[in-house]
Amino acid sequence: MQIARWIVGSAVFLALLFLSLQNADPVTLRFFQLASWQAPLVFVVFVAFASGVAAGLLAGALRASRLKRQLNRLRREHRSGAPRDASLAAGAAPGAAPASGPGFTRLPRMPDGL
Repeated sequence: MQIARWIVGSAVFLALLFLSLQNADPVTLRFFQLASWQAPLVFVVFVAFASGVAAGLLAGALRASRLKRQLNRLRREHRSGAPRDASLAAGAAPGAAPASGPGFTRLPRMPDGL
């Protein structure tokens, strides 16, 4: 499987390399009649791709850090034995959890020693 991944990756790389070499014509970018900039097309496409990747990685990192903070907060609450209803202040709607409607009763907590 590893060999197939390398073969496909190499083929895609070579295809994009040959495509970029054929599109080396200069292009002019105009910024709202204020400035213009000439660069090879392959460079302009590469900069657009790199900025999109950077924006996607930044958005993913922000989401991962937010989820990690939330997980750490929930772990702290679980270790301290805080009641579960305290998490409702964070924005969860009461009765939105499975088996929380009428007719369902919460079982008492079992001691940790059992």
